[in-house]
Formats: sequence, structure tokens, C-alpha cells
Amino acid sequence: MPSSVSSSATNGYSFLQTPQRTKILAVEDEPLAMNFLEAQIKELGNHIIKAENGRAALEILRANPADIDVILMDREMPVMDGLTAVQKIKMDNALKHIPVIMVTGADSDEELKQGLDAGVFYYLTKPVASNMLHSVLSAAIRESQQAKILAEELGKHKSSFNLIDTCKFRFKTLSEAENLSAFIANCFPDPYRVLPGLGALLINAVEHGILKIGYEKKTEMIDAGIWRAEIERMLSLPNYDDLTATATIAHKDNGTYVIISDPGEGFHWQKFMHIDPARAGDNHGRGIAQANLLSFDKLTYNEAGNQAVAYVGETQQLEW
Repeated sequence: MPSSVSSSATNGYSFLQTPQRTKILAVEDEPLAMNFLEAQIKELGNHIIKAENGRAALEILRANPADIDVILMDREMPVMDGLTAVQKIKMDNALKHIPVIMVTGADSDEELKQGLDAGVFYYLTKPVASNMLHSVLSAAIRESQQAKILAEELGKHKSSFNLIDTCKFRFKTLSEAENLSAFIANCFPDPYRVLPGLGALLINAVEHGILKIGYEKKTEMIDAGIWRAEIERMLSLPNYDDLTATATIAHKDNGTYVIISDPGEGFHWQKFMHIDPARAGDNHGRGIAQANLLSFDKLTYNEAGNQAVAYVGETQQLEW
């Protein structure tokens, strides 16, 4: 099994090594709105970088692509609007994995869908309530830090992965899921593309499949800042001693499969394959949709929802 990552838990998300001030790029043309965002971001102990429009934001991002953890983007701005900027960000391999929170004055389903289709996984409607901003911002930071953990692990596993025919792993803890995600990612043609999706699927197998943590319970755990600590506490209990999830890699059909199975009763996976605008402000619930839309050529589940099958082709997509 890949080696574990040194991390600690704060506000429900993990940090690499020691906690660092998260850098938030706030993109807003209205001074009063920017002042509000700045106050809220600093209240959470994070560092703000400011831009007045989408073009200025892109210049900042392209100058230092690894320097921004989360983007907080207004939708309506002069020079370049937020939706156009997000579309350009998601087309850039160095930037596309940065979580984007979009702030909009309109809450129509069509506008929300446009943003979600462009790659926005967090949505806030003006006037923004401070408690909602804190919740969504904390979720985006957690996602960003999780991505950094996975990316660091990815660099540790580089040798002879194309020689694997079929390989099966058992895992149980969050650290094992994170490390294994990075290990398995190297079996795919583009490891960085599949890495976030693998992390989401394997972590879901731990928290939902093994521990049977439902959507509402996870929401409460993240809000309380105890997500990781509570999962580790639960896994230490004797009634979970014999429960594990599995991940199987197979190279066939001109591509790579990963099959992830867990001992849970399953869930209604169909409603999580795409982001529902009604959940756009929730503090989690985007991982499976992200895996489906961005990480894999094909993602499906068995009828119950306790086995996921993901596929990436070497030269072409497989028709199922």
C-alpha cells in the first residue's frame, strides 16, 4: 500500500504538512461588494488577492498558476464577465482544477446551469449571506487542499504502471484512499485528469460505503469542522474492523478501467452524476459529478450504487 500522507484536520479539510494561509482570488468590480468579500475572507484567516474583472483575474492566474487555491468570481463584470473567465480557466490545464465559486445577482435555473456547465461547482446568489459564504468557501478550500494532497502523492508513484494487467487493492481509511488514488492515477494516460475523480470515488467508498454517512450527516460534520476527525474516530470502533472497500485496475478495451466496490447498501447515484442547481450552494456533493464530467470518459454504477466503474480510453471513448 502507498505510504501515508502527513496531514492534520482543520475546519473539516486536510492540510499538507503544516497549515498555510489559503490564497483566495476575489474577482469583483463593485468596491462595496469587494470590501464585504475581503472582510469575510480575512475573518476565516485566509489571504485575499483582488481582481476587478475576468481578464485581470486570468492575468494573475497565468502569472502564478500554482499560487491560487480558490477563485471567488462575480458573474457580471465589465471587460470580461465571470462566465467567460471560468470557461477560459477550465480550458487551461494548469488552472482547471482550481475550485470556482461564482457570485451572481440572478438565481434562475438557466443561469445556474450555464455556470455549472462551464465548470462552476459552487454558486452564491446576491445578496450573499456571511454564513453561506463561510460554508461554501470552507468547502472549496477543503477541495483545494484535498487536490494538493493527491497531487503530492501522485509525484511519488512513477514506475512501470503500464505493465499492470489487473491489480486489486483493499482500503479502509481516508489516508489509504488518498494514497491509493494517486497510485492508481498513474495507470491512466493523463494522471492529473483522473486524480480528482479517483479521490472522490474512493473517499465516497470510505465515508458512505463503509461508515454509512449520509448526505445530511456529512453536511453537519463539515459545518462543525469535524469531518476528518469524526471519520477517523468512527473507523477506530470495533464494529468496522472487518469492513473494507476495494479498487481494481484493469487495462483492456484500448483503455484503463477502475472498479470501486464498497460494503454499503448503495445510494441513489443518478441524482449526483450532474450538479443540481438546488445543491449549488451546499458545502459538498460535487465529487461524483466532477468525476463524471471531467475525470473519465465513462462513469457508471451498478443498480444499487455500491460499485462504480470508470473508464478512460487510450485513443477513443468506449460505447457502453
